Amino acid sequence: MVSLALTLKEQLKKERQTVITAFQSDGKPEQLLTRLRQNVDAALIHAWESIGLPASAALVAVGGYGRGELFPHSDVDVLILLDAAADEALRSKLEELVQLFWDIGLEIGHSIRTVDECLTESAADITVQTSLLEARLITGNRKLFQFLRERCNAAINPQAFFQAKTLEMRQRHVKYEDTPYSLEPNCKESPGGLRDLQVILWVAKAAGLGDSWRKLAERGLITATEARQLTQKERAFKDIRIRLHIHTGRREDRLVFDVQTPIAESFGFQTTETRRASEYLMQHYYWAAKAVTQLNTILLQNIEAQLFPVPGSPQPINERFNEVNGLIDIAHDDTFEATPSAMLEVFLLLAQHSELQGMTARTLRALWHARFRIDSRFRRDPANRALFLQIIQAPKGITHALRGMNQTSILGRYLPNFRRIIGQMQHDLFHVYTVDQHILMVVRNVRRFTMSEHAHEYPFCSQLMANFSKPWLLYIAALFHDIAKGRGGDHSHLGMADARKFCRDHEMSKEETELVVFLVEHHLSMSQVAQKQDLSDPDVIRAFANVVRDERHLTALYLLTVADIRGTSPKVWNAWKGKLLEDLYRITLRVLGGEDPSTDHELKNRQDAALKTLRLYGLPENAHQLLWQQLDVAYFLRHEAADIAWQTRSLYNKTDSPSPVVKCRLAPIGEGVQVAVYVKDQPDLFARICSYFDRKNFSILDAKIHTTRNGYALDTFLVIEPAFANSYRDIISLVEHELTRLLESQGELPPPTVGRLSRLSRTFPITPTVDLRPDERGQYYLLSVSANDRTGLLYSIANVLAKYRVNLHTAKIMTLGERVEDVFLVDGPTLNNARSQIQLETDLLDALRI
Repeated sequence: MVSLALTLKEQLKKERQTVITAFQSDGKPEQLLTRLRQNVDAALIHAWESIGLPASAALVAVGGYGRGELFPHSDVDVLILLDAAADEALRSKLEELVQLFWDIGLEIGHSIRTVDECLTESAADITVQTSLLEARLITGNRKLFQFLRERCNAAINPQAFFQAKTLEMRQRHVKYEDTPYSLEPNCKESPGGLRDLQVILWVAKAAGLGDSWRKLAERGLITATEARQLTQKERAFKDIRIRLHIHTGRREDRLVFDVQTPIAESFGFQTTETRRASEYLMQHYYWAAKAVTQLNTILLQNIEAQLFPVPGSPQPINERFNEVNGLIDIAHDDTFEATPSAMLEVFLLLAQHSELQGMTARTLRALWHARFRIDSRFRRDPANRALFLQIIQAPKGITHALRGMNQTSILGRYLPNFRRIIGQMQHDLFHVYTVDQHILMVVRNVRRFTMSEHAHEYPFCSQLMANFSKPWLLYIAALFHDIAKGRGGDHSHLGMADARKFCRDHEMSKEETELVVFLVEHHLSMSQVAQKQDLSDPDVIRAFANVVRDERHLTALYLLTVADIRGTSPKVWNAWKGKLLEDLYRITLRVLGGEDPSTDHELKNRQDAALKTLRLYGLPENAHQLLWQQLDVAYFLRHEAADIAWQTRSLYNKTDSPSPVVKCRLAPIGEGVQVAVYVKDQPDLFARICSYFDRKNFSILDAKIHTTRNGYALDTFLVIEPAFANSYRDIISLVEHELTRLLESQGELPPPTVGRLSRLSRTFPITPTVDLRPDERGQYYLLSVSANDRTGLLYSIANVLAKYRVNLHTAKIMTLGERVEDVFLVDGPTLNNARSQIQLETDLLDALRI
């Protein structure tokens, strides 16, 4: 038996390689799947016969293997069908058979059951019922197999099966974020993938409507064209899945970043100046998944109508559309051909009538096939332009309408430049959606600011939006803000031209056009100023106020910026970024209102506000003076009044403390912990503190470094860590104790932790950059660094700065997914020497590359 197992194993291995080689030459997925299945069939038959099982038993293929397909590394699912319970002798032979299956190198999934047991199991488990639906006899007793088929067919309830499989599909879609546009989709399980196609064929087969696309077309459930499209998409997904198995050498169905480029190259895609080969592959994938999602909706509705006929007479909406059982239906088969503008009107009606839950399969199909009628002439028609604006201006259902328009390809047909970015990936390490999905997510976010049920999410944004006239202008800006991604060049300026043309074509007023164009051009400006520049610098605020010019532009830009950052990735937005943006908004608003942004004015405001808070603490009237005498203007400008009051309360009687003082509190923004360190100034202090946070795996979001007139360092940090939310009191006590001990020890600085890059960062590495330049006054230098994020990165930077005796005044740490863009305000004698400055920058680049 051992020699037989070795022989069959070698034979299977050789045959598999021959089949794979042939596929790599001719690229025919159906042939590979069939030949692999035939080879395994032959090996199983040989093994079955060698064991000498009784003629009353049968070997049955189930699941995907039962369908007659076998992917290179898929499991081989079999049912050993018995006519009666096995006695001891038969059980021994069955154990020997299953062991032989494994010995010949197959990943076997097996079950041993009688017909009655199969029926009992299938009644209890929809997965078993589905598996038996695709059962295929490999060898053995044909009559017993036919008896199983007859019993299973008689037992199946098509309606219950349909409901169970559609529920199962919805649960699976939720697991995969309910979108086919995941940047690392599962070509089998994600929405719009192979499994969705299989669900249709399963429910159709269970209902006796057919088991192939051709047969479904013959029954009138789909058209011949749709059958061809489904066949093509199914073939494409199978092709991708085969290549994934071959490339990875295992059962792998996910198009993860690591494999996208080699899979793309195996299809012949090549990297160009503007796009990676993987981007071309993924855009093709998303287009196919989108088509499957659309056709899946049509087919399931048609099958459901067959299984669950619901009587209902059409209720006229207008001469072109009716309402049927809560769905909008075309009044005539040629509605869209006779009145092309109805392709926009249907979405306007859905937005206007909240009682309408969607479209009938008939309407979806007609819309899908009529979409090609949207051409340049259609787009120039004033009536169609007015309809599109009406959709954007509708009081409800805008997001739903735009998503539906995108799903049915109407949006891309009406806005050709939008069509170019459908399914386009963004390899900037912080966007987790394709460009089109990100844009629609931003529209959704802006739209939520107008809805009372979402006011608790971002109350300040909702408050501003409540007083903002014509919020639909923000929706248009959101539609165009990233529409020029992937063309090369500055997408903000290219998108600005697209937005201006759209506004003019749609006869928007000069003021409306100007606002939309401004927002598209400057949609990145506010986040860059808030997160990279010193908001305590009056010149920074004046310059930004000159850009926005008035309150309306400022408010619009703020709302779009918040919506945009939130629409990139759940990981990118945090309370600290939100506070920086809100601070910039409020400071700029005061300047636009005529307030003097001068240093003296801001200094007095902050000191007065801090004193008011201190009085609430019950401190003596002049308790603050001793500490404040040691602090210069820069300190007060860089700290908020609440922070000044907290630090004063903690330090007013410790200005000459011989030992370090470390105080922590939960950050007022509701996220993270604020850490204040007061200690005699010493070399390497910033690096020493960073080494502690590095060892604790705390992420530093912000750092303010100050040296008092009496030679003390007063440094404050905002740090976060996932565990803070649950146990911040214990963490605060721990930090205060451990950091104090560390600063007292004055030991050698530990070497930086060389953290591993994430999988995403390894796949899409960023070329590290270092930019060091004097500020406008020549008093300090701005040091900007950009690199892939990793553990220990900030400490590595701090180590280099300590080595060159560079003094740090502020640090803004901006993490965008897997990318960091940090900005430091520094000074020191090293920076005044050109040669030393070059060496510093070189060492920083080396630290970023490690």
